[in-house]
Amino acid sequence: MFDLSNLAPANGAVKEKKRKGRGPGSGLGKTAGYGHKGQKSRSGGAKPRWFEGGQMPLYRRLPKRGFSNYPFKIVYQVVNLNRLDAKFKAGEIATKEEMEKRRLIRSADAPVKVLANGEITKAIEVHVDAISAKAKEKIEKAGGKVILLGAKKEEAKEE
Repeated sequence: MFDLSNLAPANGAVKEKKRKGRGPGSGLGKTAGYGHKGQKSRSGGAKPRWFEGGQMPLYRRLPKRGFSNYPFKIVYQVVNLNRLDAKFKAGEIATKEEMEKRRLIRSADAPVKVLANGEITKAIEVHVDAISAKAKEKIEKAGGKVILLGAKKEEAKEE
């Protein structure tokens, strides 16, 4: 009868590890299975997986085209209405600094956008960089006010 205290693998199931460079008796002495000379016998001789034998590599053969706006992409920190409703009392001002203190956003330095997920029942004043039309409508319907921080820059450009 078997029990968990004397389990062992079947005979012949586990091989001993080949010990390279331990003399001729090991079967892998002298050149340790790497053969004589050549790149593959030397340390650091492995080529990267993308190496194409000296042929012009694929990444250099393909044309580089198009434009990427990635360096200038604006990544907003998103805050939903239900979170604002839970963290702020009626009449309070929800600035980016206050949102950071109440752990709604990670950093007051990055731009913030309010989305209309959930409902808002209190009249609060919200100071953010961007807001969805639906969220603005819900805040104003609850008696609140929305102030866009980037609006000053846009007005200056128009003049």
